Amino acid sequence: MNRPAPVEITYKNMRFLITHNPTNATLHKFIEELKKYGVTTVVRVCEATYDANLVVKEGIQVLVSPHEPVHLHDCE
Repeated sequence: MNRPAPVEITYKNMRFLITHNPTNATLHKFIEELKKYGVTTVVRVCEATYDANLVVKEGIQVLVSPHEPVHLHDCE
């Protein structure tokens, strides 16, 4: 399945990167993209599809939305 490219949104002094949820199989590429954009914090708003500890090991904080779980079809 082809996934859409990340989209960067800027609002005032904040930057947001909207991406498709990764899997453990695509996590390496996901982390590369996060680093390319200088991401320091990920906010997960979908059900967990990857091991967040691997992202944290790369120095990127992972937060979980208080509204989780979201129905998977909302995130695909």
